[in-house]
Amino acid sequence: MGVTGLLLCGFLVAHLAGNLLLFMGAKPFNEYAHALHSQWELLAVAEFGLVVLFLAHVYLAVATTIGNYRARRDFYVLKQSKVPGRIIGANSWMFASGSVVLGFVILHLIDLRLGLRSSLQYLPETDLEAPFKNTLAAISDPISRVVYFVGVIVLGVHLSHGFASAFQSLGLNHPKYTPLIKIIGKIFGVIIAVGFASIVVFVPGMWR
Repeated sequence: MGVTGLLLCGFLVAHLAGNLLLFMGAKPFNEYAHALHSQWELLAVAEFGLVVLFLAHVYLAVATTIGNYRARRDFYVLKQSKVPGRIIGANSWMFASGSVVLGFVILHLIDLRLGLRSSLQYLPETDLEAPFKNTLAAISDPISRVVYFVGVIVLGVHLSHGFASAFQSLGLNHPKYTPLIKIIGKIFGVIIAVGFASIVVFVPGMWR
């Protein structure tokens, strides 16, 4: 879980950096997309590796949840912190938030990788304007826009705990550094969530 999670965090940083080019308009984003797809051999290997990583992360999450359930044989009637007044944090909802993120990723793939949404007017990949216009069409669609916004916010919550949890899974806890890692995890979750959410909120209105 720790290794796959951190590697997926690295992908999110690269993916966000590329998608932020949407703020600069069609030309920079299309040039980036075409440069990426021109290296189709490396891209195919990267996509295959990403799929393996993601499926492994999902499998490990399900296996861990089932293992935890079998260990205690029952779900808690009430989730409650042992510290008075403390609100249950993201760590209590990792599987639930991960499930929401999975649904968001599936819709994202249907929209922009498989092009299966009949309601969206897709341009063929041979069209030089396709990357920008297809992306703009997807994030302008009301259903996709709501799902994407909710999905990236939940993703931020998931990352806010998952980042630090990955280090814990790898046995890298230390009284001196763990508090800092937790802070970095929360900041990372906010940056990823705000970065992707800003695209969904502002880009459609900028380039219609």
